[in-house]
Amino acid sequence: MKITVLFYLIFLLAVIPGCNKKEFLEAKPDTDLFIPSTLEEFQALLDNDPVMNETPVLGELSADNFYLPNTFWQGLNPKEKNAYVWKSQTFEGLTGDIADWNSPYRQVFYANVILEGLDKIERNTGNESWWKAIKGAALFARAYAFYNVAQIFAPVYSSTPTKEKWGIPLRLSAGVDEPSVRATVPETYEKIVNDLKEAAALLPAEVPPVYRNRSSRPAAFALLARVYLSMDHYAEAKLYADSCLQLYHTLIDYNTVNAMLNSPFDKLNGETIYQSRFITTNVLRGVSVANCIVDSNLYRSYAPNDLRDSIFFGPHRITGAINPKGSYTGGTPLFTGLATDEVYLIRAECAARTGNRAAALDDLNTLLVNRWRTSTFVPFTAADDKEALRIILTERRKELPFRGLRWTDLRRYNKTDSSIVLLRKLNGDTHQLPPRDLRYTLLLPPDVTRMSNMAQNPR
Repeated sequence: MKITVLFYLIFLLAVIPGCNKKEFLEAKPDTDLFIPSTLEEFQALLDNDPVMNETPVLGELSADNFYLPNTFWQGLNPKEKNAYVWKSQTFEGLTGDIADWNSPYRQVFYANVILEGLDKIERNTGNESWWKAIKGAALFARAYAFYNVAQIFAPVYSSTPTKEKWGIPLRLSAGVDEPSVRATVPETYEKIVNDLKEAAALLPAEVPPVYRNRSSRPAAFALLARVYLSMDHYAEAKLYADSCLQLYHTLIDYNTVNAMLNSPFDKLNGETIYQSRFITTNVLRGVSVANCIVDSNLYRSYAPNDLRDSIFFGPHRITGAINPKGSYTGGTPLFTGLATDEVYLIRAECAARTGNRAAALDDLNTLLVNRWRTSTFVPFTAADDKEALRIILTERRKELPFRGLRWTDLRRYNKTDSSIVLLRKLNGDTHQLPPRDLRYTLLLPPDVTRMSNMAQNPR
């Protein structure tokens, strides 16, 4: 289904306040323009993969999975260039479509259109299961978009009242006249969690065998586990990771994966619960771009019989630089969705943090035996919970690079007692991001603050 001009313009009016709404609304409508209103049309909106299944990339550009040569960095657009070195003014006055903000809020707008439209469709025995699945999918999409925006443009979660800061705008209506205002950080996460819990009760229990861009109950549980982990709510994260794995727990034996391929995984691989990928960028395009060079410390961290280094990474055919390879998307775009390996690691980490070392190591070893060359893996042991946690976090780093998770991990690790310092070296200059620096929260795009008068993030 083609989404027509009116629908897109309404999105712009709804998401970017300050446009000339009166002039637009008083214009004579074109009878060919279209607003979706049926279950078939709502499903088509949700299946609009180029819109609904992209996630922000600025956090990954700011993280420590890779480095760039100076000559390549110099040619990037300003927002990518500045994000890479944590420049205070990320956008340097850029206006127009800032995809890391507009893309997720477009998803929110579509979700709100669907949620409002469903109220006008009568539920009956013939359509109830589909109606519920569409509502659940819309709630999931809205929560996923809100969460992804919050990882870039809101401070790291804290429930402490004295540390309460501004979160993100929680647009809950498709109406063009609803003002955009920033919720607090606790309010932001509360809405994300509530949407996902409601979605889980409505979505089908099976992961779609073909349409992995469609959400499911395991996907809602997996995302709840990810969200609660980012909040340091370990009991809840463990609960939802366990709920997910009870419904879907498939792992890929990496001995069956052809490491010689640039795209070694199929899009419908057994571990994928929900498909999404980064917004397109010239930086993160795997082996098709020689200049995204995997961090040497990360690359050297894999043991000799660990298959992940040769499956995740490979030398560029011309330069020989170690680049990321195709991921669970089945191609060059890098995977940011939900998969069982992440869920096992969430459950393992939370078990270690809540005093259940045996369960934590059992989950970790269940995953890793599928990652090492056959008959070479020796299960990890640990003398205490602290050592178990250290091992699990090390393996999380090695299992989930280039997934859009590292930036959130750095934010949560550094929130309290960790002291991870990020460094970039370019043309003789050293750029540094200390722990708990204000630059771990990027500035809102200039158009957003100018048109809405929302408070900007501090510097």
